[in-house]
Amino acid sequence: MNSTNEIPLVDLKIQYQSIKSEINAKIEEVINSAQFVGFKNNPFVRDFETAFAEFSESKHAIACGNGTDAIEIILRALGIGDGDEVIVPANSFIASSEAVSHAGAKPVFVDCHPDYYTIDTERIEKAITKKTKAIMPVHLYGLPAEMDEILMIAQKYGLKIIEDCAQAHGAKYKNRKVGTFGIASAYSFYPGKNLGAYGDAGCMVTNDDELAERLRMWSNHGRTGKYDHAFEGKNSRIDAIQAAVLSVKLKHLDEWNVKRNSAAKRYFFNLNDSNLVLPNIPDYSYHAFHLFVVRCENRDALREKLKKNGIETGVHYPIPLPFLKAYEKYNLSISNYPVSNDYSNKILSLPLYPELYGESIDYISRILIG
Repeated sequence: MNSTNEIPLVDLKIQYQSIKSEINAKIEEVINSAQFVGFKNNPFVRDFETAFAEFSESKHAIACGNGTDAIEIILRALGIGDGDEVIVPANSFIASSEAVSHAGAKPVFVDCHPDYYTIDTERIEKAITKKTKAIMPVHLYGLPAEMDEILMIAQKYGLKIIEDCAQAHGAKYKNRKVGTFGIASAYSFYPGKNLGAYGDAGCMVTNDDELAERLRMWSNHGRTGKYDHAFEGKNSRIDAIQAAVLSVKLKHLDEWNVKRNSAAKRYFFNLNDSNLVLPNIPDYSYHAFHLFVVRCENRDALREKLKKNGIETGVHYPIPLPFLKAYEKYNLSISNYPVSNDYSNKILSLPLYPELYGESIDYISRILIG
C-alpha cells in the first residue's frame, strides 16, 4: 500500500517518478531548442500531432490550448453558432456545454443512460428541433457512448456528430477508437486525464482535410501567413513543453490503460457481492477507466468513512449541468432529467490510476464493505 497510508484519487507524482528520466530529457531538449510556442512548424508539436493522429486512427490531430477550446473551435469551424442548438449530456463537466455557449449556440441537455451514465440515446430525438445542428456525445468516465444509435439519429436528421473524448483516451466502441465516428472530436490533456500534460492542453482530431485546415487556422488567430489573417480566430496553441511531455507519455498510454483495467477488475472481484452498484460495461466496449464510478444510497456517509481511513474520493458530478446556476436562465425542470438528478446524490469515484497497488485496492474494498 502507499507508504504514507494515504491513497489519493489520482497520483501524478508516482507516474512522474516512473518516467522521470524520459520526461526531464525531453523538457531539456525543448528548452535548449528555445522553440516554445506551438506553431505548425514547431518540431515538438509536429511530432506529437503525428503520433496522436496515428494513435487516434485519424488523419489529422491539431493540438490546442485545452479541451474546452477544442470543442469551441470545432463548433466555430463548422459554422455552428448564433441561433443554433447542440445536444449535450446532462451528466458531464461544464466544459461540454460551456464551449457550446461560447461558440454562440445553445446547449440542449439530454438525460444520462441509467446503466452507462453516458447520454441516453432513447431521449435524443425528443430534444431535436429545427435549430439543432449537432449531437455531442461525451464518452464519460472512459466508457464510449452508444455510437450506433447516435449515428442513426444523426443521419436521420442530417446532424453533425462531435465527440467529446476528454475522458476516453484509447477507449473503443466495437473495436473502433472513439473519436472516429463523427466529423471531429475533442480531447483534453488536463493533468489528471489518462493522457495528461503538465499543464493545460487539448487536441482536435478529424479525417476531413478541409476541416483540419480550418481548425488549425481557428486555433492560431485565423492565420494564413505570419501577419496575414483570413478571419478573427483564437489564440489557443499548445506550448512545446506540453507537446513534448505528451509525446513521452503517449508511448506508455496503452500499457497504462491495461493497468487501469486490471485495477478495475480487482475492484469488480472485491466488490461483486457488496451493496454498491458497479460500472456496467457492454461486452462490445473497451473502457479506458479514467474513473471508476460506483453508486450507493449512503454516498456522503461512505465518502466520509473512506476519508477518515485515508482514502480520497471524488464525485463526478454533484450537480447535473441543467441545474447549475449558469443555466438558470433556461428554467429547466428536474422531471426532464430524472436519472442524472437521482444519481448525483449516489455516484462516487474511487481511486484509480495505473500505479495503484493491488493491496491498496484490497484495503479500499475492505473499508467500503466493512
